Amino acid sequence: MTFTALQILWYFLIFLLIGGYFVLDGFDLGVGVLSPFLAKNEEEQDLLGRSIGPVWDGNEVWLLTAGGALFAAFAPAYATTFSGFYLAVMLVLFGLILRAVALEYAHYDHKWRKLWNACFFIGSLLPALLLGVAVGNIYAGIPMDAAGNYSGVPLLGLITPFTLLCGVLGLVMMCAAGAAWVALKAPADSDLRKRAAKMRFILQVVAVVVFLLVSAYAILGIKPAMDPALGAVRWLCAALFAFSMVAAIVLGNNDERDLAAFICQSVAAFVLVALLATSMFPNFVVATPESIGATIDIASAAAGDVTLIWMTGIACIGVPLVLIYHVFVYRTFRGRLEFE
Repeated sequence: MTFTALQILWYFLIFLLIGGYFVLDGFDLGVGVLSPFLAKNEEEQDLLGRSIGPVWDGNEVWLLTAGGALFAAFAPAYATTFSGFYLAVMLVLFGLILRAVALEYAHYDHKWRKLWNACFFIGSLLPALLLGVAVGNIYAGIPMDAAGNYSGVPLLGLITPFTLLCGVLGLVMMCAAGAAWVALKAPADSDLRKRAAKMRFILQVVAVVVFLLVSAYAILGIKPAMDPALGAVRWLCAALFAFSMVAAIVLGNNDERDLAAFICQSVAAFVLVALLATSMFPNFVVATPESIGATIDIASAAAGDVTLIWMTGIACIGVPLVLIYHVFVYRTFRGRLEFE
């Protein structure tokens, strides 16, 4: 089976967008999940909110862009995933909306501050966990009918030991990134920074262990059919992931290397998505053996070359603008915060 260069380009571009989301929105979701365990008073809770306040909404652009690109470039894959995972997708969107509302109201509505803090935690936890479960499903395979639609049990049918383990891996990676971000933004000599640094180390170690469990389960239990031509790239991605995580752990032991530790943690998150992309290529959604429908891959889902050419031109303009925006925002709000 052969694929055009444009089809291959957009396959990896979509995973690039997913990787951008996992890195950027991953750490602020992690901050939300860790907030009840890191913040010991309202002052610290307020600092957690202020640490992600200028960036969280821009970070979510990557998820919207990835979904839009998937719809335009590979519509059948979009239709299967978003319709089959409908309840899960709605829970993710509910969580993202709840998190946004909680962030705004917690700052002004002091009477119901505890309620909004709880909503901040729940709104961060749902996307952080369910997105990993969804990825585990498209990798391991889902039952599909002749039309290519998901034919299993809604929501509960998506939860298996492997997919739940994938969800835990995504959750732990986001929490590790969140702890690394708080350690970077909190006052250097504060107890909050010390708690975040300690939690960062624990979560990074747990992430490596869960990654090994997911990898072993995938190789021995799922036994996916992977493109042999990308074997060396997969090993390189796995090695880079291990190196980045070890570097993040080692650098985190130095109180003055919080930025380097956060960057290494971010690189590990991005490489993890790259490993997923090379492991799944050329498939978008794998069909289980008992499925009537076939696996959805690049060839069966790709739009026409004219569409992909126009999308490439738009991406060449839009992606650099988004990157410039992120550079500007992160430079503007760089540095540690102080308690108010």
